[in-house]
Amino acid sequence: MLIALATSALALTGCGDKQQPQAAAPAPAVTVAQPTKRTVTDWDEFTGRFEAIEEVQVRARVGGFVTSVEFRDGAIVRTGDLLYVIDPRPFEAVAKQAEGQLADARAKAELAKRELDRGLNLVQTSAVSEQVVDQRRQALQAAHAAEMQAEGALKAAQLNIEFSHVLAPLTGRVSRHLVSVGNLVQGSEGGATLLTSIVSLDPIYIYFDVDEATYLRNNRLWFEGRRPSSRDTANPVQVTLTGETKPSHEGKMDFLDNRLDVSTATLRSRAVVPNKDLSILPGQFGRVRLIGSAPYEALLLPDTAVATDQSRKIVFVVKDDDTVEAKPVVLGPLDEGLRVIRDGLKAEDRVIVDGLQRARVGAKVSPHPAPAAAGGKS
Repeated sequence: MLIALATSALALTGCGDKQQPQAAAPAPAVTVAQPTKRTVTDWDEFTGRFEAIEEVQVRARVGGFVTSVEFRDGAIVRTGDLLYVIDPRPFEAVAKQAEGQLADARAKAELAKRELDRGLNLVQTSAVSEQVVDQRRQALQAAHAAEMQAEGALKAAQLNIEFSHVLAPLTGRVSRHLVSVGNLVQGSEGGATLLTSIVSLDPIYIYFDVDEATYLRNNRLWFEGRRPSSRDTANPVQVTLTGETKPSHEGKMDFLDNRLDVSTATLRSRAVVPNKDLSILPGQFGRVRLIGSAPYEALLLPDTAVATDQSRKIVFVVKDDDTVEAKPVVLGPLDEGLRVIRDGLKAEDRVIVDGLQRARVGAKVSPHPAPAAAGGKS
């Protein structure tokens, strides 16, 4: 009897140990969004260096001792501002001497004219010969020549007085003074002494080199009528300064060189950038964005939605039955924080933008729409 009860108990225990079927795991939740569709324009990026539109080395045009420096190092100067004074007294003395020589030449010319007039009257009565008249006419011409020489000497002396006051030839920022008061400087005759330099700041040039492939592509777009040429159109550029994350200055194309550099296979290009606050200095670097296409309609996604499969770029799309499909895509540039998708995607596709690590190709997921900010404005 006890054995039978034990057997029954074991049988009941065995029946209770049988495993119950487990419930299926829920599909992982992912966030999906449709691509943003908007009009975009492609931009090409290059590294450029700023250079002044106008730059001049201020040199002495006359020799002498510097008596005054009239500017503050590194200041903004205007055209015509006084920079240096070179002792003008030697030139003033030469000018006085030239004035006296001119007065003497004029007096001699006046006398020669009167003698010629007198000879012309006397030759009519045969009081003097034609030879005498010819001699007086030649004397008058010589007197006029001497007068012209004296006038030239006076003008040269006056110019030297003017050149002793060194003026700023353009508006811009002046460098430091290279010659102090009391030093002797040489004029243009003996190797002019460098006094300082001035560079213009507003506007300012930025030079950059366009690679051959980009030049050929832009040239092809121009032939197809899809992009204006920078040779005859002031195409817009955007400039990002060192340390900045987005463009802070806008300008326009101004120049393309007439040949490619054979050593680098690049084309020297130039843009003009306004610099109203004078914050940009010649010699600075900047990133230049040049328009690379005409405006076109494009699909865009956040960069976080793009995955890499070996050498391919893919996005994960949720199909109508909530299974995941991988689609290879061709990427374009960034535009306002979103990545342009050139090929491989449709506007109605539901793309996984969050939860990629939980998605498996062919497996079901639980899609949830993304907030408007995640995929941008549709």
